Amino acid sequence: MELLGKKVCVVGLGASNLPVVRFLVKEGARVTVCDQKDAEALGKRYREVADLPVRLNLGGRYLDVLMDEDYDLVFLTPGMKKHLPEIEAARARGAEIWSEMKLFFHLCPALIAGITGTSGKTTTTTLVGEMLRASGLKTLVGGNIGRPLIEKVREIPASARVVLELSSFQLQLLDRSPQVGALLNISPNHLDIHRSMEEYVQAKANIWRFQGPGDAIVLNWDRPITREMAASCRGKVFFFSYREEVSPGAFVRDGRIVVQVDRKHEGEVEICSTDEIRLPGAHNVENVMAASILALLCGAEPGAIRRVATTFRGVEHRLELVANIGGVRYYNDSIATTPDRTEAALTTFTAPVILIAGGYDKHIGFDDLARTIRTRVKTLITLGVTAPKIEKAVLDAVEVDGKERDLKIQRVDSLEEAVRLAFQGARPGDVVLLSPACASYDMFRNFEERGQQFRRLVEALKKENQSVW
Repeated sequence: MELLGKKVCVVGLGASNLPVVRFLVKEGARVTVCDQKDAEALGKRYREVADLPVRLNLGGRYLDVLMDEDYDLVFLTPGMKKHLPEIEAARARGAEIWSEMKLFFHLCPALIAGITGTSGKTTTTTLVGEMLRASGLKTLVGGNIGRPLIEKVREIPASARVVLELSSFQLQLLDRSPQVGALLNISPNHLDIHRSMEEYVQAKANIWRFQGPGDAIVLNWDRPITREMAASCRGKVFFFSYREEVSPGAFVRDGRIVVQVDRKHEGEVEICSTDEIRLPGAHNVENVMAASILALLCGAEPGAIRRVATTFRGVEHRLELVANIGGVRYYNDSIATTPDRTEAALTTFTAPVILIAGGYDKHIGFDDLARTIRTRVKTLITLGVTAPKIEKAVLDAVEVDGKERDLKIQRVDSLEEAVRLAFQGARPGDVVLLSPACASYDMFRNFEERGQQFRRLVEALKKENQSVW
């Protein structure tokens, strides 16, 4: 792909587009950078591009250049709505709409393994990367996690393996699919950005849409929406299932994970017992199954897969045990930005749970989560914009099953107040769980910042009460 002399507009100066700007400049493109924030609000990001040979268009009318000028390529920041009038105007004037991930797919010479799904992406991606590295294969991990890989793309050898976590936003503009892909699950998400659930599903389907007969896709057999996609896939389909024996694919037999890929591995490869997996919850058994298939398809050794599956302790902010204070366990599950992720977290525990939930509104319903809260939660502490919606769903859920339960609901204004209240109400044997079921943008920059604050608050509580316990 030739970028020299191309007239390019990069819209949004976020974490993934900053490397794009640097890469485009290095490749000889003529670059305009647009962002709705001004120089002062951009701060460090502005300083990183100020000395580059780029034109800057910042502030409230930052998209006007798309309507007034002709561009060869327009690069959009991932979480941006793709059909704004200004973007449509750029299309009409002949611009191709691109993204950092689309550019990477066009330039990367190595095998790409891509993982998507509403939940489980980061854990599965990290598992696959570790399994490949444990097999001695040169492996790069990126996409929606870690540092963007676009600036390294010219250095990647064809013999390497690239493992990418791919969000719906990153998939939406792709015109190529990874040679090996996985679609873990689909449930409503990001409906504040996607125009409909159908658009969200179609974006996820790009993980397999452009594959050929020599490619492979791993799908969740237990979810009808993903199972039914198999009929449209041109690559070879592998399933994983917690409930049934599937072939080719991965399943649980007599408490042990078994993978069937091909005769090269003597028909079946036994990975490990589900009890040996350090990650809590049935959903993490699914993640290990999907990762094991992907890793085998990418050339990993069964022994290396077993070692990683039985020693991997997880990624921070994902059911992360922060502390045990006086017999009360505190878990950071800030990654739970959708109701189904919080449901999965709740089903992990048999102990009484004090749940901290709420945040930014992505226009997703809470009815299913509310029923799980009614059966598994001792105290619900809500905060953020969605607090009233979650509370209403939980109160309405009483009438769904006709059973009254002793559930306390309390609303707070800050995470600090929520942690303090949870501490006061917890008893030995309880679990305090931050699993918000919502994005964080109403109070925090991202879910990582939210999880980090929770961790600090809990660690401060532990320090305060060391002499007591």
